[in-house]
Amino acid sequence: MENKPLKVEYLYHSGYTIESGNYFLVFDYFRGNLTIPTDKQVIVFSSHGHPDHFNEEIFRWSRENGSIIYILSDDIDVHSTETIKRMGPYEKLNVHDLTIETLGSTDMGVSFLVKLEGSVIFFAGDLHWWYWDDDSKGEKRRMETAFKDEIERLKGQIIDLAFVPIDPRLGDFFHLGGEYFINEIHPKKLFPLHFGDNYKVIGDFINKMGNIDTQIIDVTHRNQVFEV
Repeated sequence: MENKPLKVEYLYHSGYTIESGNYFLVFDYFRGNLTIPTDKQVIVFSSHGHPDHFNEEIFRWSRENGSIIYILSDDIDVHSTETIKRMGPYEKLNVHDLTIETLGSTDMGVSFLVKLEGSVIFFAGDLHWWYWDDDSKGEKRRMETAFKDEIERLKGQIIDLAFVPIDPRLGDFFHLGGEYFINEIHPKKLFPLHFGDNYKVIGDFINKMGNIDTQIIDVTHRNQVFEV
């Protein structure tokens, strides 16, 4: 299937929307300005229950668009219904003509692999190479192994849009997860996650990676829109 044009909007932190001809996807909203369309099928994803990735406000959006479908990690304590689907790692679900698969995380919840109108989208959530200075050597090795094992599951996928953490709190090691992901998976475009208001870290990551085939998207402000 030929890729259809997509519009991506950055909301805040790890929150993004992706709009296509027939769909409006929302990922990991917890704060920010957002207008829910009434003329598209809206699908809302939450990768896990941490308060910087999940906000119960999302359920109020169904007052504006009664056909919203929610795809939530199964660590989020809500009841499944016809419109609320809970998924654990390594599951697959078809919603209308979308295919949704989950991978695991190196923190809580799941990561999402979504096939949308000819495009393949990977949203990592908190799947990342978390390298904290105060972790023991054993903890650091276990984290590295767990992260690389998850990325191994993606090999062979042609990913159009990847959403991956670039977290400035990791200090000198902020680049590890994103760099490994790009070198192993080679997504066409990479959108940063989990950077809060620290936009500078995105430029640092772009400079760190240098001349590569993947386009790293330089997000500079909230509600920035990208035509892809």
